[in-house]
Amino acid sequence: MGSVIAFILCFLLMLFGIFLLGVATTLPAWQGLVFFGGIICIALSFGIPVHVLSKT
Repeated sequence: MGSVIAFILCFLLMLFGIFLLGVATTLPAWQGLVFFGGIICIALSFGIPVHVLSKT
């Protein structure tokens, strides 16, 4: 059950990262920071299951 919850949270984190990538082009300021935040969210959404959940 814990891995299902972790999968859902990582999937939501990936969707939020994609949202940040899309909204970064419409912002008048802080475009680079928001885009970088989207990249970080997507990287974490892939990294958490691979590195953290594989050890449990």
